[in-house]
Amino acid sequence: ALKDLDEMGIIRIGAEVKEGDILVGKVTPKGEKDLSAEERLLHAIFGDKSREVRDTSLRVPHGGDGVVRDVKIFTRANGDELQSGVNMLVRVYIAQKRKIKVGDKMAGRHGNKGVVSRIVPVEDMPYLPDGTPVDIMLNPLGVPSRMNIGQVMELHLGMAARNLGIHIATPVFDGASSEDLWDTVREAGMDSDAKTILYDGRTGEPFDNRVSVGVMYMIKLH
Repeated sequence: ALKDLDEMGIIRIGAEVKEGDILVGKVTPKGEKDLSAEERLLHAIFGDKSREVRDTSLRVPHGGDGVVRDVKIFTRANGDELQSGVNMLVRVYIAQKRKIKVGDKMAGRHGNKGVVSRIVPVEDMPYLPDGTPVDIMLNPLGVPSRMNIGQVMELHLGMAARNLGIHIATPVFDGASSEDLWDTVREAGMDSDAKTILYDGRTGEPFDNRVSVGVMYMIKLH
């Protein structure tokens, strides 16, 4: 839609775009060989300038629907290196929301990465005593193999912060100590081991062992 283009004909950041929408408005002069016989006749008689250009705008390709996240403009005037014959280059970055699927790679903030092996309905996921289902289940073998204890600390601290209704920042090299973590866990009313009973969503029976359940930041790796 033209309403989302700026005065230079470039799409604005934050615009929702779908297939066929214009990202960069552009016209290219027609060569004499590009004109039809009728256009050449009209041009010879009336000098019709509007027929000397053709629409070569950059449009959203098939399957490219999304939200414009960034636009970068490169020009020779700004000292940018461009190919011969190119005076301006515009790059448009579009973010797409995609559903997670089997085979996608997920990761946390501590080098803890893994591949999605199975996706089940939410009613089949393990759930807490209050009925809250978990979102992601991680293989516990990923902790001793990489020795990244930070993910366990983030898990417990995240759950404590959720229970207390607060936000916690733990910067690198200046984050919460083990004492701070366990003090916060106790303040949140959690058990001393920060674990909980988890129930099988398929049978409704509790698992044999208590499980570490918490809140942790996860991202999708490309």
